[in-house]
Amino acid sequence: MANETQSPKDSLADNVTPLPRREGLKRGIYLLPNLITTGALFAGFYSVIASMSGDVEQAAIAIVIAGFLDSLDGRVARLTNTQSEFGVQYDSLSDLVAFGVAPALLMFSWVLMDLGKLGWFIAFLYMACAALRLARFNTAPDSKVFFGLASPAAAGTLSTLAWVWHDNMTEPAGLEFGLPFGILTVVLAVLMVSNIRYYSPKHLDVNDRVPFLLMFAIVMLFVVVAVYPPGMLLLIGLTYAVSGPLVSLLRRRKKESGES
Repeated sequence: MANETQSPKDSLADNVTPLPRREGLKRGIYLLPNLITTGALFAGFYSVIASMSGDVEQAAIAIVIAGFLDSLDGRVARLTNTQSEFGVQYDSLSDLVAFGVAPALLMFSWVLMDLGKLGWFIAFLYMACAALRLARFNTAPDSKVFFGLASPAAAGTLSTLAWVWHDNMTEPAGLEFGLPFGILTVVLAVLMVSNIRYYSPKHLDVNDRVPFLLMFAIVMLFVVVAVYPPGMLLLIGLTYAVSGPLVSLLRRRKKESGES
């Protein structure tokens, strides 16, 4: 007579959902978008090396270059119809290095080191928040807005701040600037993991017609940035970081006034 009772091992095996087979790489990967992503990854890695060598300005410029390349890979993939799940995951890992590890190490080697344990805690907090922001972005449904400050924007703000300082100041930041810049780093880290809405340029269709004034504004933006790139990019980064909380506050006040 067959034993009708199942062993605990057999019962557990029946409740386990088998993992899907990974067949995505059998046909290879798309070269162009992943090559751009590799360039962003290299820029982030170079920034880490420069920070460890004490070359803060070069580390900051490398992060800015990584941000420029990061803005291209996804758009190139969509324009050339070469999107893939591999590209999405590879881009996320590249972002963690370029916009999580690199800016955290940049800030630590520049100003946070003078704060002792508080300094490396702030640097780790920023890196962890960047990782959480990227993980949430990868698992969230597609949206026309960003929930939380995008990690490239936060990294760009910190890197251009260091770039402007080293471009205009001969003295090191020192302990007196360590705490204010540390507070800014924490604020940007918190904004990354917040639920504040930010405008997302990801869904801007470059193949669609746009108003003439918008085209004129884009041209003027290029002219303004070309005048003094680090200062203008810092101003743009700070404006974008503040825009989310400011718009949310205005919406809340408008909603409260409408209900009263």
